[in-house]
Amino acid sequence: MRSRLLSTTSYVLGSAKYSWRCRNTPVVTHRYQHYSSTSENEKPYYVTTPIFYVNADPHVGHLYTIVLADVLKQFHALKGKRAILCTGTDEHGMKIQRAAEKARQDVRAFCDKNFKAFDRLAKEADVQYDRFIRTSDPDHRFAVQHFWLMLKERGYIYQSKHEGWYSVSDETFYPPSAVHLRLDPATGRKFMASQETGKEVEWTSETNYHFRMSALRDRLLEFYADNPQFVEPLSRMQDVVQQVTTGLTDLSVSRPVERLSWGIPVPDDTSQTIYVWLDALINYLTKANYPFQIPGQEHAAGWPADVHVIGKDIVRFHCIYWPAFLLALDLPLPKQIMTHAHWTLGREKMAKSTGNVVNPFYALERFGSDTMRYYLVLCGGIQDDSDYDNKYIIKRYKDVQGNLGNLVTRVVRGKGWDVRRAVESGQIDESPEGRAQVEALKALPMEVDHWLAKLHPGAAIKAILAVVHQTNQYMQKASPWDLSARTDEHGVLKGTIHLPTDLNVQNVDSIIYLSAESIRICGILLQPVMPQRMKHLLDLMGVDEGRRMFKDAVVGADREYGVPMVDVGKGREGVVFPPLNSDL
Repeated sequence: MRSRLLSTTSYVLGSAKYSWRCRNTPVVTHRYQHYSSTSENEKPYYVTTPIFYVNADPHVGHLYTIVLADVLKQFHALKGKRAILCTGTDEHGMKIQRAAEKARQDVRAFCDKNFKAFDRLAKEADVQYDRFIRTSDPDHRFAVQHFWLMLKERGYIYQSKHEGWYSVSDETFYPPSAVHLRLDPATGRKFMASQETGKEVEWTSETNYHFRMSALRDRLLEFYADNPQFVEPLSRMQDVVQQVTTGLTDLSVSRPVERLSWGIPVPDDTSQTIYVWLDALINYLTKANYPFQIPGQEHAAGWPADVHVIGKDIVRFHCIYWPAFLLALDLPLPKQIMTHAHWTLGREKMAKSTGNVVNPFYALERFGSDTMRYYLVLCGGIQDDSDYDNKYIIKRYKDVQGNLGNLVTRVVRGKGWDVRRAVESGQIDESPEGRAQVEALKALPMEVDHWLAKLHPGAAIKAILAVVHQTNQYMQKASPWDLSARTDEHGVLKGTIHLPTDLNVQNVDSIIYLSAESIRICGILLQPVMPQRMKHLLDLMGVDEGRRMFKDAVVGADREYGVPMVDVGKGREGVVFPPLNSDL
C-alpha cells in the first residue's frame, strides 16, 4: 500500500508544474482584486469553517458559521490581502452510513445528493468560498492516508482492544464518567447518553488503532501557554487548558470495517477504517495542498490557517485533538480558533427531533442574503447563545434602514445642494460638531480593524452604526436644508444684500461633504457584511469601483465621487434598504 501511495505522489507532483489547484476546486470570482502583494508566494489569509455532516439538512447554525468565516475573509480582502475560505461537507462515518441505510440509498449516492444543499446554502448566502471540499474527494483521501502513515512512522499509532461508550451522533467515544442514564419522557425508554450533549451512546468492544495523545499533554500545555489567544473567547481557552491539565487518554482512531465500512481505509490495514474526526480535521490541510510543497513556497497555499471558525460543540476536537495530531508531525498549528455560541429558538435549544429548527433557505428567501448576514453577525453570540426570532430580524433591519438608509436618501436626493460640488470643494465644517465628526471618521477604520482582529465582527458593526448615528445627529443639528431654504438660487441669504454670494453655499457644502464622507467610509467598511446593499450605496454615491478598499476609508482620500452611477429613484424606489416583503 505504501509504495502505491508514493507512486501516486510522483504522479501528482509531476502534473503540479502545470497547476497546483486541485481539479475539484471551483473557480471563484472575488469582489476585491486589488491585492497589495504582487507575490503569489506570500501566505494568504486562510479561514475555514467546519465541514458539515450530510446526514441532515442545513440549519441556521450552519449559515451563521459560514457567514462569520466569509466576513473575516472579505474584510482581509478589503485590506488588499489575498484571502481564501474553505468550507465543505463531512461525508464519512457511522452517522452517514446509518442515515443512508435508513433512507434506503447507496451511501455514495446519498452523499452526492445531500452535499448539494450545503453548497447551495453558501451560494445563496453570497459566501465567496475558494474550495468546497468533500471528504470523499480523491485528494483528501490521499492526504488522510499520508497523514496516517506519518503518524505511524513516528510511533504515535498502535493497536489495542478498546471498550467504551460510543455516540454515533457525536462520532466520539465517551469515558464512563461522561455518560449517564436518561429517560425519554415521550416513550418511557431508558438509555445511556452523553452528559455533555445528551446524545445516546452505545457500548462497544473492539480491537482498533489508537493515537498516543497522552504523550503530547506537556507539549499542548506549552503551546497554550505561549499562545493564550489561541482559542477565542478566553473562557473556552481556559476550559481547554483545564481539560488537558487534568489529563489526556489515548484516542481510538479507527473502527473495524465490519462496523464502519464507509470511510477512508487505514492504508496498511484494510480491515480498519480511519476515525471520522481524524479524517475530517485533515481537510484543512488538504485545501493547503498537503502533503505537497514547493520549496520556498511552503505557505503559498495558506497553511497554517489564520482562523478556524467553529461552533462551541466541537471545541474538544479542534482545540485538543487537532493540535495534538499536528504536534505529532511537527506541523504548524492554526493561529486561532474562533468558537461561537449557538442559536436558540424560543429560548430553547434547536433540535430537528423536536421540530424546533429554522430553515435557512426560507429565511434567505424571505429576508434576502444581506439582511440575514447583517442580522446573524450583529446579533449572533460568540460567548453566549442568542435567540433567533423573525421579529428581531425585522427590527434590526428597520434600524439600519432608518439610520443608514435614510441618511443616504437625505444626502443623494437633497434639492438644496450638489453632492459632487461639495465633494470637489472638500470643505471641512470647522464647527465643534464638524470637528467631532472628522475625528470619529478618522478613528473608525482602526476600530473596525481592532474588533475584527479580536474576532468580534458584531462589535465592528456596532462601531460603524455608532458613527452613522452620530452623522444623523450632526446633519440634523446642522440642518443644511434650512440653510439652503433661506437662500435664493444664487446662494444669497433672502432679504439681505450683505452676505457674500458663495458663503452660504460653502456652509452647505461643508455639511454635505462630511455627511457624504461618513456614508462613503461606512459603506466601504460594511461591504464584507452586506456586499449587495453596500454596492448599491456606493453606486448611489458615485464611488469608483477601484476606490472601495479599506485604504480608501479615510477622510479626503477620494475627491472624485458625487455623481450617482445609478438612478437615485423616488419614494421607495432605488433606496439602499427597500421595505421588507413582510413585517410578520
